[in-house]
Amino acid sequence: MNDLIISIIGFVLTLVMMLAAMPSFITYLKHKNINQVTSEYALDEFKNKEKTPIMGGLLFVVIPVIVFIIANLKGLAGQRVQFVLLSYVLFCSVGFIDDALVIRSHSNEGLSPKTRLIMEFVYTLFLFAVYRNVIPLQVTIPFMHISIQIPWFVFLPFMILLYMAEANAVNFTDGMDGLCAGVSFFALLPFVILSHYCGYHNIVIFLICILAGLIGYLRFNFHPAKIFMGDSGSLALGALFASLGIVCDMTIALFVIGGVFVAEMFCVCLQQISVRLFHRRVFSYTPIHYAFVIKGHSEKNIVLSFYLVQIVLSLIGLFIGFHTL
Repeated sequence: MNDLIISIIGFVLTLVMMLAAMPSFITYLKHKNINQVTSEYALDEFKNKEKTPIMGGLLFVVIPVIVFIIANLKGLAGQRVQFVLLSYVLFCSVGFIDDALVIRSHSNEGLSPKTRLIMEFVYTLFLFAVYRNVIPLQVTIPFMHISIQIPWFVFLPFMILLYMAEANAVNFTDGMDGLCAGVSFFALLPFVILSHYCGYHNIVIFLICILAGLIGYLRFNFHPAKIFMGDSGSLALGALFASLGIVCDMTIALFVIGGVFVAEMFCVCLQQISVRLFHRRVFSYTPIHYAFVIKGHSEKNIVLSFYLVQIVLSLIGLFIGFHTL
């Protein structure tokens, strides 16, 4: 069975399973009172979302992984796709524990920031130790086609920082109906194309399954949302982007493709630094998507605008990626 047929089967099977499973999953979560706890960063207008079930991201992690394994069992032997898949699953487990603690406490008291960062550090260290001989220890400069070899003791801190930054940047973006999942969908498309041109066909199949999972999830997450992804989904997606940037040697293109996530995190960090050092805000509110609500824009229009920005960034990132190969 060729890769195209496997990809089509994986996409259709994942989408069907997501659409079939999500209503029952939402009903179960509601029955168990597993609902959203409003973030400390959220505006008052978003407090009414506390009754919305959380942990929807668990499905777009578990189902694509299961479908990929079933549809492409031989492909699982590829170490590069193992690296990407494990990154996705391991960081999902961090988010799952965080979500579970938040649900149990009925507050935002999940994993402490320190504990979460330690878990992310340990998982990244594990991934590096196991796949050190698989991932390219280099950074290729686009357009110049110059590959800078990086010693492992320098690359490892870089990789740890990249995983932590990507995971938490995506997490900051998860604050409006359909925002994080939709932006992630458009940000993954360039990596499908770039992975294909790199010859990583098993990664392409896996990403297509994830794209189908995100479409199925968005069916229930787009405004008005019936379910939220929680940290289970956002941390998994962040680690997925980090793993793709590393395994495809596209870390520079990644910063452009993930520009929305980078901007969200940058604004939050800048705001925190300014408030603590100078006791004044740089922005009216962060994460920055809430600032547009304060200015009077509707949630739906903000999300669609972010989609448009992400599409442009994905095209620019794809152009950069092609000139990195």
